[in-house]
Amino acid sequence: PTEGLMRGMEVVDTGKPLSVPVGKVTLGRIFNVLGEPVDNMGNVKVEETLPIHRTAPAFVDLDTRLSIFETGIKVVDLLAPYRRGGKIGLFGGAGVGKTVLIMELINNIAKAHGGVSVFAGVGERTREGNDLYTEMKESGVIVEKNLSDSKVALVYGQMNEPPGARMRVALTALTMAEYFRDVNKQDVLFFIDNIFRFVQAGAEVSALLGRMPSAVGYQPTLATEMGGLQERITSTKDGSITSIQAVYVPADDLTDPAPATTFAHLDATTVLSRNLAAKGIYPAVDPLESTSTMLQPWILGEKHYDSAQSVKKT
Repeated sequence: PTEGLMRGMEVVDTGKPLSVPVGKVTLGRIFNVLGEPVDNMGNVKVEETLPIHRTAPAFVDLDTRLSIFETGIKVVDLLAPYRRGGKIGLFGGAGVGKTVLIMELINNIAKAHGGVSVFAGVGERTREGNDLYTEMKESGVIVEKNLSDSKVALVYGQMNEPPGARMRVALTALTMAEYFRDVNKQDVLFFIDNIFRFVQAGAEVSALLGRMPSAVGYQPTLATEMGGLQERITSTKDGSITSIQAVYVPADDLTDPAPATTFAHLDATTVLSRNLAAKGIYPAVDPLESTSTMLQPWILGEKHYDSAQSVKKT
């Protein structure tokens, strides 16, 4: 976003908030934090824009029913089911099949629910973003010949971007997802890779603003910033946004303020195991480490609950 800026340039205050394109035109394209296409495929025909800073849905508009979001991935649906409109933490190091799982989920929601997905690349490697884009084209998730048939919109603010861009890119992607939920009344899958980088960018911005650091050098507004993002990810009576967030745990310390603040918002965790991936078992979901608040007999029924518990025992 700061590319090409020089000292002494004239700045015009439009008086408007940062607004980004929304709707079908975003499918199959890659955007930056400002909603500008960065995939060298020409301009986007913008029909509608929305500001990235928006309030969370009112309490009366929320759908508070406990319903399962069927992913079509057996190990997840049986042992650690996702909640419709819930938030899921995806844990796993490099090379354990996170991308494979994401692709599977995007395909399944499109086929089973007629829904779309929005992917927010927050502060991760540009190479990984490029690999994901290439794989999506190969698997048919992005349809190059007719982009409007694609099942996903991508918004990238990778680790070479300024901290302000990395801090706001998740909000840009979320705004696109909210449009699909509220206007198109669809079920949306919203991926954030990586939620830790969102916190990290916030810490950098906080330091640049000269704020007093809090625990472990993080920003004093950590919980507020996280809440501002997470509260907008929810089910309404019109549709739902179910979010899957890759969580990097610094030095494997679960008590670090960044992952600890994230955990407070999660409904389920899917842990990917390196041992299972090494054996060639995909998706490499660890059945014992993965958890879900939905795994209750009064939500799933006794039969499902008992089956899940007996599988865990064996």
